[in-house]
Amino acid sequence: MREEVKKVLSKLKLPLTFLWEFHRGFELYYTQGIKWEEEELENVFALILFGDYIGLPHPPTELTYRLLPYVIRELYVMEEKSTKEVSIKTGWIGV
Repeated sequence: MREEVKKVLSKLKLPLTFLWEFHRGFELYYTQGIKWEEEELENVFALILFGDYIGLPHPPTELTYRLLPYVIRELYVMEEKSTKEVSIKTGWIGV
């Protein structure tokens, strides 16, 4: 009886391994897509809040101040991408 169970399990191992790896590949592919989408939404969010720097209409100042805590990380990313030398006094826009 035990040998029969081992034989059945050994025959199922390859297809189950294949299906598991297939699932992991799809999971990785879609996870990367979701991360990319999240980054794009963060960029759009920052553009809405700070669009007045490039001439786009922006939301009311009070709303912008309420949303500011949610874009702190985005401000750091903008600062890192800046080509100018940045200090605390000049900020990321180089003013």
